Amino acid sequence: MDSIFHEKQEGSLCAQHCLNNLLQGEYFTPVDLSSIAHQLDEEERMRMAEGGMASEEYRTFLQQPSGNMDDSGFFSIQVISNALRVWGLELILFNSREYQSLMINPINEKAFICNYKEHWFTIRKLGQQWFNLNSLLTGPELISDTYLALFLAQLQQEGYSIFVIRGNLPECEAEQILGIMRVQQQQRPRLIGEEEAQTSSGSRSVALGQSEMAFGVEDEVVDEDEELKRALALSRQDIDVEDEEADLRRAIQLSMQGAVMSNKSSECGVGNVKSGSQAAGSAAREQREGQNETLTAEELRKRRQAYFDRQQQQTQTNIPQPKDTQPTGSSGSVNAGSEGDQQPKPSQ
Repeated sequence: MDSIFHEKQEGSLCAQHCLNNLLQGEYFTPVDLSSIAHQLDEEERMRMAEGGMASEEYRTFLQQPSGNMDDSGFFSIQVISNALRVWGLELILFNSREYQSLMINPINEKAFICNYKEHWFTIRKLGQQWFNLNSLLTGPELISDTYLALFLAQLQQEGYSIFVIRGNLPECEAEQILGIMRVQQQQRPRLIGEEEAQTSSGSRSVALGQSEMAFGVEDEVVDEDEELKRALALSRQDIDVEDEEADLRRAIQLSMQGAVMSNKSSECGVGNVKSGSQAAGSAAREQREGQNETLTAEELRKRRQAYFDRQQQQTQTNIPQPKDTQPTGSSGSVNAGSEGDQQPKPSQ
């Protein structure tokens, strides 16, 4: 397998890789294929000029980009066909009526060129075995004789255009070696993107492992810093609590001192209040007594008037009445009246 020449994909130069893998050597460069493309463009321009350089079709042709190549590195089938003519090789469309009428078994051919959109690759027979020399693969892929026809049919179903190579291919080292021995492929090659993805994932896993180790050390340092910060915060909280307790004790002491002072002042105030209240009470009592006396004198006056009225009625009826005899329930009134008679009448 190491003797097989296999160019891997670079940019969009799949046409160059296809030709070199077919010829088994570095026969063409992008410059060579560009020269062929420019030659084809000039031939097409000369054919269009035959219809008149002042024609609308000719001016439109000059304004259009080249159909044989582009800046990405793509080359048309005409470029590939002209490049193979240098080596006396010819391209025949695989599904054309001309070729299908020959009823040729694909395993009896020498090589195929396949194209889908802008990608080209080669399938070639080296010795007695077939190999897929796609530049997108990491290496040549062995194809069995029974699988070749199925592989070509699958490519056609996927939209590939297949061309048969007719003519004598140049001799190569792989042809000589594989002509005397057969190879066995233990593992099929992968697409370049898949290998790069696997390699990058492996490198990423290694890098992640190393970064995790580094992060582990950093985490330990960060944990220590966080523990120290928490301890400092707790100590600050303790200090704040102690300060709050000290402030609370001082406030209690001050409030107790204020209470003592207020008690003393309240005692003085209470004495004053008591003396004031006593004076007010005595004045109130005197007022009530004066009112009682005033009410009692008024009542006595009324009762005396009633007594005199009764005496006058008894005198008129000539009914003698003893002086000490008094009506029931009026002893207190008489006594009070006698006492009232001894007292001077209140001024009216």
